[in-house]
Amino acid sequence: MPLRPAVESDLETIIELIQALAAYEREPEAVVLDREELRRHLFGPRPFAEVVIAETAEGQSAGFALFFHNFSTWAGKPGLYVEDLFVRPELRGQGYGKALLAELGRLALERGCARLEWSVLDWNEPSIQFYRALGAVPMDEWTTFRVTGAALDKLARRP
Repeated sequence: MPLRPAVESDLETIIELIQALAAYEREPEAVVLDREELRRHLFGPRPFAEVVIAETAEGQSAGFALFFHNFSTWAGKPGLYVEDLFVRPELRGQGYGKALLAELGRLALERGCARLEWSVLDWNEPSIQFYRALGAVPMDEWTTFRVTGAALDKLARRP
């Protein structure tokens, strides 16, 4: 099953997969990205994230994983954080998701990372079961926080 790092000419495919993921997660209207900003952030002089694309034998995109480095102060090592993992619904159960995560695991070890981690929506039981089957452990004691929009502006202005 072909996996490869995304290149700049994959931008439209990546956007289409992001939109498909948002639709699956019941938030299609939440995709407000700017194509040129995404291009710059993925393929510019200082990329903030990387993408691995899974393809069918016929060369069609089957899914993708978008990830970036984070850091564990306790381990004193980097980690990889998976922002998005998505396989087209009609291609699920064929090993694409497992192959994408295995590739990220390989990259994590190759880069000296202490861990590979991600979040999953509470209602996404098929994915939760899939991750558990791969040996992933939920971190139930953690709560994710996010600051965006006006709240981020306000926070940034605090002394």
